[in-house]
Amino acid sequence: MKLLTIIGARPQFVKAAAVSRALRAQAGIEEKLVHTGQHFDANMSDIFFEEMDIPVPDYHLDINSLSHGAMTGRMLERIEEVLQAERPGGVLVYGDTNSTLAGALAAKKMHIPVFHVEAGLRSFNMEMPEEINRILTDRISDVLFCPTQTAVDNLAREGFAHFDNEIVLCGDVMEDAAMYYAGRAAEKSTILKQSGMQNRSYYLCTLHRQENTDVPERLGAIVGALNALHRDMPVLLPLHPRTRKMLDLHGIRLEVDILPPLGYFDMLHVLQNASIVLTDSGGLQKEAYFFNKYCVTLRDQTEWTELVDNGYNRLAGADGERILSAVHFFAGKVFHKGASLYGGGRAAERIAKHLAGF
Repeated sequence: MKLLTIIGARPQFVKAAAVSRALRAQAGIEEKLVHTGQHFDANMSDIFFEEMDIPVPDYHLDINSLSHGAMTGRMLERIEEVLQAERPGGVLVYGDTNSTLAGALAAKKMHIPVFHVEAGLRSFNMEMPEEINRILTDRISDVLFCPTQTAVDNLAREGFAHFDNEIVLCGDVMEDAAMYYAGRAAEKSTILKQSGMQNRSYYLCTLHRQENTDVPERLGAIVGALNALHRDMPVLLPLHPRTRKMLDLHGIRLEVDILPPLGYFDMLHVLQNASIVLTDSGGLQKEAYFFNKYCVTLRDQTEWTELVDNGYNRLAGADGERILSAVHFFAGKVFHKGASLYGGGRAAERIAKHLAGF
């Protein structure tokens, strides 16, 4: 089977690294890679392909810096052209970005099977563009690869048992990637030495979600909490370009240690040595768990409810007092990990075997 894989954003590069490696080891599958260009900054795109040995994309569509509607529409048009040229036996999409929805929609309209990795996740917040993307992609997918039992249960509640699709509980491919690259990251990354933070304690924070960056009150409250934390222990913040733009626009002063956007190895290394993680990223919530770090989530909901239910994660939203309280709750607490919540690092292998038999 010829398989067309659509990627465009940082978390998708990480997932594709794990799955593409498993696909190359699986007889009977030829993968063609399409990069939409949604993340175009070299530190948010090119470096991932170089570090993680991801195959060079067969197509680079260079679509970025547009509104959600314009970006999704342009991607839909260009992906359709690629599908007409390649005529694949299936299209593989990841997660919940505009690239995900455009790839799934273009394939479905041409009656090409759609395979969705990271299906079934829900934040139950329809103001998030990611929630819209994942719901629509799930509904038109032929095979839904779910990372957790919670994701399977979400689909069951939405009536997917009555739809013409297949639901597969496979585990989370991000755990595969994190475990595979952890050693290489520790060997190759020099970011802590460069930033003067080697052998020092610090909090790691990432902040990029539209629900936070585009609402001045939320952004200001989060930054206020980070500034307060930084007075007691350094806060390292790899600053997303959009977040930097909005801070400048609203005159919000960030008084923490700012880093540029990091490649995957640098991010893994910074994460492995952090004390506590604060983030509005979905992927980093899980990566914190993989490396035995407690996480404070700067959102009102999370797709990864099992982390909250098992005490590894606390939702703090954009409330400064809740953020500080959650960090103080986790400070000095010993991390006890029970049974693996995400499949034990074999999700990509399960996906590749399933696709080979499709």
